[in-house]
Parts: sequence; C-alpha cells; structure tokens
Amino acid sequence: MTSHDDYDDEYASFEHQLDNETDQDVEADGDEADVDEAQGEDGAALGLSPDPVLLHDAAHVWHPYTQHMQAPIPVHVTRAEGAWIYDAQGRPILDAISSWWVTTHGHCRPEIVAAIAAQAATLDQVIFAGFTHEPATALAAELVSRLPRGLTRVFFSDNGSTAVEAAIKMSLQSFANRGTPRRLVAALEHAYHGDTFGAMAAGARSVFSQPYDAMLFEVARLPDPSEGDTVAALDALIAARGAELAAVIVEPLLLGAGGMRVWDERVLRALRERTRDAGVHLIADEVLTGFGRTGPLFACDRAEVSPDLLCMSKGLTGGMLPLGATAATEEIFDAFRSTDRTKTFFHGHSFTANPIACAAALASLELLDEESEDERIRLEVAQARHLETFRGLPGVRAIRQIGTVAAVELNAPAGYLSEVGRDLSAYALQQGVLLRPLGPVAYCLPPYCTTDDELARVYSVLHDFIDGARATTDPFAGAAR
Repeated sequence: MTSHDDYDDEYASFEHQLDNETDQDVEADGDEADVDEAQGEDGAALGLSPDPVLLHDAAHVWHPYTQHMQAPIPVHVTRAEGAWIYDAQGRPILDAISSWWVTTHGHCRPEIVAAIAAQAATLDQVIFAGFTHEPATALAAELVSRLPRGLTRVFFSDNGSTAVEAAIKMSLQSFANRGTPRRLVAALEHAYHGDTFGAMAAGARSVFSQPYDAMLFEVARLPDPSEGDTVAALDALIAARGAELAAVIVEPLLLGAGGMRVWDERVLRALRERTRDAGVHLIADEVLTGFGRTGPLFACDRAEVSPDLLCMSKGLTGGMLPLGATAATEEIFDAFRSTDRTKTFFHGHSFTANPIACAAALASLELLDEESEDERIRLEVAQARHLETFRGLPGVRAIRQIGTVAAVELNAPAGYLSEVGRDLSAYALQQGVLLRPLGPVAYCLPPYCTTDDELARVYSVLHDFIDGARATTDPFAGAAR
C-alpha cells in the first residue's frame, strides 16, 4: 500500500521538475520580466509556482496510451472554443486532431452546450431497462432516418469499443438463437476496433494487444484493402469455412489507427455482395468515419452500402459527451424476440442511453445540415490543396486523403512506436498545434469549423518539421514521473 510519505516524495520530485523546466524557460526567454508579465490577477507567477492540477496529476492520475516513465508533463487545459484549446497560461493550441477524432463542429458549440444544460435540469439519468425517455427515443428515430437503409434498431452504449462489442455479440447470438450457431469473425489487417477484449480481438495484433494475444478469440484475417486482394481472400474463406462465418467487420474506407489507410469503395461494395450472398453479417465500424468525416454522413453512403450492423460513437455527440450506439437490421433484432427468455440480449451499461448524452447527440445531429456539408466540402478541398505541396518531397513516403481526413506518411521507420511521431508531436505542440501522429503517419483531422488560415498553420508546422525543425527543448528528457 502506498503511504502518504510516498505521495509527499512524489510531490517534491514533481515540484523540482517543474522548477527546472521553469528555469529553462526563463533562460530561453532571457528576460524574467516576461515571466512576471504573465502573472495571474492573483499575483501568482503562473510559470513559477507549481500548478496544483499538475501535482495531483503526477500523484494520482493514470493517463491513456502513456508511458509514465518517459512522458513529458501533460498540458493543463482550462478551456476550449472552436478549433482551439487553451492551457492554464492562456496559450492557444490548435486542435488539428479533434481531440482524438471526436470534436466535429468545434469545442463548446453553444447549441450543444444549451441542450446539455436544459436536459441536466430536467432528467439526468434513469435506468434504461424497463424505462425509456424522450431524448433516447427521439435520437433513435433521428439516427434511423439518416442511417443507411435497412438499419432500424438502435442499441445505446458508452463508447466506440462497447458499440463494437455489442455488434459482435449481436451477430454471434443471433445465429445461436436461430439454432444455427456460427463462431467465426473475419476482420482486416491493420484494423483497430477498440481496447475491450472483443473489440481488441477483431483488431490487428499489435503492440496494443500483445500482452493479451493468448486470451483473444480466433479471427480470420483478411488483407488490408489498400495492399491486397481482400475480396479474393473473403471468397476463399467463405468457400472453406462459410458455415462457421458469422460476420465480417470493417472500418469502411478508412483504417484509422492502423495508419489512416484509405481503401476503395468498390471493394466495400464487393464485400457487401459476398457477405449478403453467403448469409454473413457485415459490421461497419463507423466510430471514426461517421458523422461526416469522409464526406457524406456515413462512409457506407459513399459506397451506397447498407451493412447489417453499424457502430457509432466519437462524433455522435459532437465530441461533447461519451455515447455509443449500435444500429441493427430488423432481421437481427427479430432473432432475439422470443418466448424463451434465454434468447434475450444480455448486454447493457449503467449509463445506457443517458438522457444528457442523448440530448447532446440530438443537438449535434441538428447541426449536421447543409451549412455543415458546405464546411466539410471547403475543408476537403483545402486539405487536398495542402497535401499536394508534400507530393514528391524526399522526407515523404505517401500522402492520403478521404473527405476531411488527410495524412502524410513520413519516410521514417514504421510502427506506432516510431520516434519520429513523438518528435513531431513535441515540435508541433511547441508551435501551438496539437498533432498526435500514428508512428510516422502525421494526420490532420480537424473540427469542421477550422478556417483555411488555421489549416494552413497546421501544414506550415509539418513542412517545417520535414525541413528539419525540432522542438527547442526535449520534453521527454528527464521526464520520469
């Protein structure tokens, strides 16, 4: 058990680290008056006094995807607006990745803020088993009206991983409920579907899953459509094991965490044809691609494809609150309707269909109107224009784009742990831009409100990095915490 003395030691160590970084900043500025000028109204020098938020963070918080023995001190953020987040000193940081791909319309969009406040004052939470409420029913109806044809039922959960978990379980149990059990799932190479066990099993084996590989269920792996013949591989799988195959799960047209790999609409249409003919479910994981990221509302719309199950999260609430949803066909839903209670879908979450989150999602969907479509088109055109300036550069291996998502793959060692990604992230942050590369793949996935000038700033930073610019101080040096 950790003692209070251990925490005191942690605080003292972290205070020392903060003091050292402050001394470096003052030396770099060459003028202590600049630091004094940055004092808050209460007279405390923001750069000189240890930040209690950071002290508590160092002593008590475990961050996602973070190696705490190496990570730099996290940025203390106090507010956000539009495409910008602001740190405790008021320094603006351009959010070029929509804070992990969730912020669609911009931070703190007033319409969504108002919807959250109004709902919180009326109904905050209620169990969703045996009860229902207007925000959930209205959201389900609105989603069905906008989803690809044939998806008529919506099951709510908490996030993208849980939306995928629900979809996989729905597929497998629907076959079992009909007396024709199938237990095999197929997925793509370089796929990512989440960090819970079922979602992780569907994802590609990687550094993310390595400690748990022996515990993950079997998945038939199909080639990445951007590299191999996925359709031929599926044909062979169906011929060999079609009677076992319950579902094929894909990130439609864009493999996100696998490196922002774009793939062809014709392949998606062919996968839909093959799965339909074989009586196999097609699961579309639109956690990233949904709500306009690839152009239309859903990536499946680009290929004019209707899957059997579709997973949503991230942009569902405009990035304001956590919410997941899995849409299913009536045929799948009917497999669970029975006088036999053992055929129930025994799955749920404490905050299933939370009224406040549902209200936020409804407000966000209202904003996905013609004006939003125009913004996305403008952003798509601007992204394409900037990407062309990287074509053929010695430091660039490839450029990719679909809709509002753009990626520049740097000519550097591959893999999520590639050092170049960490270097770029540090340099960009020092320049006031939030980038979080996937190894050597730098991507720009901004809120739709991002202006042309703001977007130009992102690409200017990337050009400078390719030309050799680096962070003036190494944020990872001596960062053991």
